[in-house]
Amino acid sequence: MSNEAAVAPPPPAPPAVSARTLLPLVAPALVVGVGCSLLFLAVSGAAEKLQDVLWTTLPDALGIGGYGSLWMIVMLTLTGVLVGLVVWQAPGHAGPDPATLGLGGEEPLPPYVLPGLIVATALMLAGGPSLGPENPIIATNVAVAFWLGRKVLPKAPGTLWVSLASAATLGALFGTPVAAALVVSEALAGKPMPIKGSLWDNLFAPLLAAAAGALTTTLVASPSFDLGLPPLGRPGWGDLLAAIVVSCAAAALGMAAVYAFPHVHGAFGRLRHPMLMLPLGGLVLGLLGALGGHLTLFKGLHEVGELAADPEGWSAGQFAVMTVVKLAALLVAASCGFRGGRIFPAVFVGAAFGLCAHALVPGVNASVGISAGVLGMLLAITRQGWVSLFTAAVLVASPAVLALMCIASLPAWLLVTGRAQMQLSEDGTSLH
Repeated sequence: MSNEAAVAPPPPAPPAVSARTLLPLVAPALVVGVGCSLLFLAVSGAAEKLQDVLWTTLPDALGIGGYGSLWMIVMLTLTGVLVGLVVWQAPGHAGPDPATLGLGGEEPLPPYVLPGLIVATALMLAGGPSLGPENPIIATNVAVAFWLGRKVLPKAPGTLWVSLASAATLGALFGTPVAAALVVSEALAGKPMPIKGSLWDNLFAPLLAAAAGALTTTLVASPSFDLGLPPLGRPGWGDLLAAIVVSCAAAALGMAAVYAFPHVHGAFGRLRHPMLMLPLGGLVLGLLGALGGHLTLFKGLHEVGELAADPEGWSAGQFAVMTVVKLAALLVAASCGFRGGRIFPAVFVGAAFGLCAHALVPGVNASVGISAGVLGMLLAITRQGWVSLFTAAVLVASPAVLALMCIASLPAWLLVTGRAQMQLSEDGTSLH
């Protein structure tokens, strides 16, 4: 056989896509982007108002501390009761078991499920369990966009509405379309492209929807992930070593929770009824909150800002307690049936872990510690490489930190890839 015959021909370049193919996607992308952001803001705003009533107005009226141990136990247990009632009685039971769901990509939910899911999510966000809004908000926006999109443009493929709504919600959640572009590109890897063109042709509409969602959120709510930490100057070898060690240690800690997940979920599952599972889960979360303090409650993003505002304000032991308690609270909340996502509380766990490293070894820069801790924890909990790297870098607005995190992500990824994920199959076993 000749050398020419033995060499495989290069793969053909993707066909060119004309502007005529992409321009009709502009209006749907903009509408979906704005709509997804507004729905997210409406649910978040309602939850924040209810949170203020439950944790400030009501305890003040009763003359007790809003974050006293007894009040935390009562409120978390009551939240479990209320969410349990919704899951038990609402049509569709507020969606499938959240332990079996990822960040997106599942089949759109039927519209009748959405009211219960929205109410359960708002109660969870206000009541204090350690979960974020991302999974149920994405599921809700995908279902609404899919249902309305098929009504308005019946000839458009259903996957279009799923990708637009997912990207738009991610843009709204993070206040930037970059995260959505990274997630969509990762989701498209190894799969047939919806549009027979290049990757950027397929990113065009989702990126536009994400930009519309992010801009709407920014104009209305002005979100910011930047913790305001001092920028890292020229990094040294010590910073690189710290980033690698902290990210790998955080990933190992996160994997401990991942391996415990099916066992904790199975223990709650043996109760078989949401009015047993969720109130008991709320009681456990209240006890954990009494142990770890009020900063270990809620989704954790605002609380991360409090930690970063005073990195020297707690001892290494206190940071360690907050890390372990928040991770345990995330594990319990995700196992007993609360509707919510795992990214935002995992950010708190990683940040507290990184600040613990800074407190133990003052030579570990606080910015490096936080970014590396968040990176390793998110890699273990979400298995979303781009989201983990993006979130770790955006918390500390510094090009030097981004370079360190790119390197630190490699050994941390070796610790988590191919292992169990914090997502369960229908039979209760971990996905790999």
